[in-house]
Amino acid sequence: MLRACPVLLLIGLLSGPLLSPALAQSAPTQQTTPPSSGSLLGPLPQIRLGENEDFELPLQLLLLLTILSLAPAIIILTTSFTRLVVVFSILRTALGLQQSPPTQVLIGLALFLTLFIMHPVFDQIHKQALRPYLDKQITQKEALERAAAPLRTFMLRQTREKDLMLFMDLARIEAFDRPEDVPFYILVPAFVISELRIAFQIGFMIFLPFLLVDLIVASVLMSMGMMMLPPVMISLPLKLLLFVLADGWYLIVESVVRGYLGT
Repeated sequence: MLRACPVLLLIGLLSGPLLSPALAQSAPTQQTTPPSSGSLLGPLPQIRLGENEDFELPLQLLLLLTILSLAPAIIILTTSFTRLVVVFSILRTALGLQQSPPTQVLIGLALFLTLFIMHPVFDQIHKQALRPYLDKQITQKEALERAAAPLRTFMLRQTREKDLMLFMDLARIEAFDRPEDVPFYILVPAFVISELRIAFQIGFMIFLPFLLVDLIVASVLMSMGMMMLPPVMISLPLKLLLFVLADGWYLIVESVVRGYLGT
């Protein structure tokens, strides 16, 4: 189970220091005056204005909830999920299908392919950072540094230098001497736009054969004078037949996965 969700556990590492001091705080003891014999309601609460109140616990809980709410975005934007889900969405549009395959199926397929692609990275995070931290062999700060290294290497390998330089120029930062010095607030947006660029390139290549089918069907119907027949009724089954005969799912998944594995 730990190997399957190392990113979620790393987010737990980030939120760990927020909970530990909050839970360690004990509630301040309140000294109450025993009710007098003639009082049925007990002592009245004492309201004191102008004293400093401790807002540390509420702020820690608020920051923890913020980190947990951003966890899905962190997982999506630092893995291969973005490219996969965009390619599958473009494929469905190119085929002319509105609801098939359903969105849940495409997202589920993209999610499990992401786990397959990211398994070597997650395995390194588990061995180098998560397991030693759970065994109390390293500190939390050292665990985060070790966990960031494999993820940074993966993202840098898929990020164009041009996109990386764009955000470095916008942030007015000079070039870094080592790749591990690139901060994540620069690396993540550069990685995302690089992924979107590659996804659109793959989507264009997917669209071309189906666009040719649409043009051929429309030309044939026009030459036959069948103006009232919607071309989609003819082109859709032809596109599905072409996709099945070409073993489209195999080709698309193979090309996308091999693009990450470098094989």
